[in-house]
Amino acid sequence: MNRNTGFIGWFLDPKRRGPLLIAPAIILLLLVNIVPLMWSLGLSFFKFRANQMKPPSFSWFYNYEKMLTKENIWESLQTTGIVVASSVFIQMILGFALAMLFAKKFPLRRIILMLVLTPMMLSYVAVGIFFKLFYEPEFGLLSQFIQIFTGEMYVLLATPAGALLGVIVADAWQWTPFVMLLSLAGLVSVPKYLYEAAEIDRISWWRQFTTITFPYVRSLLLLAVLFRTIETFKIFDLVYILTNGGPGTATETIAVLVYRMAFQYFRTSNSTALGYILIFIVIVLTSLYLYVIKKRESADI
Repeated sequence: MNRNTGFIGWFLDPKRRGPLLIAPAIILLLLVNIVPLMWSLGLSFFKFRANQMKPPSFSWFYNYEKMLTKENIWESLQTTGIVVASSVFIQMILGFALAMLFAKKFPLRRIILMLVLTPMMLSYVAVGIFFKLFYEPEFGLLSQFIQIFTGEMYVLLATPAGALLGVIVADAWQWTPFVMLLSLAGLVSVPKYLYEAAEIDRISWWRQFTTITFPYVRSLLLLAVLFRTIETFKIFDLVYILTNGGPGTATETIAVLVYRMAFQYFRTSNSTALGYILIFIVIVLTSLYLYVIKKRESADI
């Protein structure tokens, strides 16, 4: 029997071997990501609650309209914006400063660098539990330190401002090493002869930084801003473990609100609509960011 005929021949055809090899990965991607994504998108146009036996009823854009007109949604977006802006700003400043430090050789540099990178390798749950114990008023290190000066226990997470600060510090602590790593990759790529020429011309440290160092790192810093903004906008684990959105709704980010609607209040359709509003905001922010970067690069050219 000719191997090029029939099903076996079709299967063994070298032209089809490549697509067949990646077919399992594509099928898995469809089952795990695409199908649930399309299902939830369709569900956002229906009235449906997971804890009720009523069949879904088509409601057009009712869920989106309802979500966009609720005050607590805008409060959660404002809280999320504060966390994103503050945390990413701290990560950029500290990450770049650490990169400048580790760009120079000094004793025990590799060991200290591995220790600094450790937070980035931990899970959100581990970081959340660590900081929850760190902020603990009775035996937490923060309370113990402040108690030396005041003589009283300090409860950081008891106030809205303190709880928000606690979440921001925890997120910045975990992901500052990521920014440092990207910045360090840019710093070590700067040709040494540029610095040598600057030394010969007696150019000041600040001028070297603005004309040599920063241009090499700028693109990587902008990339770090994009990645960290997207990830921080979806922050859930740290907030849920540290404060559970409290006190009150002071730290209730948009991701926490989506979780509560879906699994506590069982407003399934509302939660899916809110989730897609979140995706839309992230896509808009990313598109604006890329547009600004492209315009800036065109202006530089």
